[in-house]
Amino acid sequence: MQMKRKLLVVLLIFSILTATLIVSANLIISSSAQYTFDNLSELRPAYCAILLGTSKWLRGGRRNLYYQYRIIAAVEVYKSGKCKKIIVSGDNRTQQYNEPMTMKRDLIKAGVQEADVICDYAGFRTLDSILRFKEIFGQQHGIVISQKFHNTRAVYIGRAYGIELYGYNARDVDVYGGLKTRLREVLSKAMCVLDVKILQTKPKFLGEKIKI
Repeated sequence: MQMKRKLLVVLLIFSILTATLIVSANLIISSSAQYTFDNLSELRPAYCAILLGTSKWLRGGRRNLYYQYRIIAAVEVYKSGKCKKIIVSGDNRTQQYNEPMTMKRDLIKAGVQEADVICDYAGFRTLDSILRFKEIFGQQHGIVISQKFHNTRAVYIGRAYGIELYGYNARDVDVYGGLKTRLREVLSKAMCVLDVKILQTKPKFLGEKIKI
């Protein structure tokens, strides 16, 4: 009986600490929203933007609206003259699943010059994409393109590592359509703070610098 009580106390303490971490991390990262913008007129120009990847299609063959809206936002940034180059950063786990190449093709179809789109095939996580933006592609400031909830996390990472990063917010998906993503994002923000502040996690791959 006494052992069970001790176990319950340990579980209670662990639950409180976990909840505290999650809430604190989300509050910390939410403060980065001040560096993200819905309107192009408010966005500072930069030589290079980084478009964060996601799958173009969902299970069952449905279009991924997160992807579609990010492509539209990236084209807006480019055609408005707010950036000269776009790094498309995402997962390239198999020959059939290649986020960067898929994004590049769709940007070119939408009128972005092929020479102005650079693929980063090692953007397995947001942290990898943002740190490689600086370490591999040599960018000290720039524009990150994704939905606002994602941009705040990306900007937090960038500014924690000395990158003057601003976000341009792509159109969001309605609450029902994006509920699972939003719930996952709550935990992602907690992991993000752990990665940056405590674990000091490095990208899975670095390598030689690429001039753009």
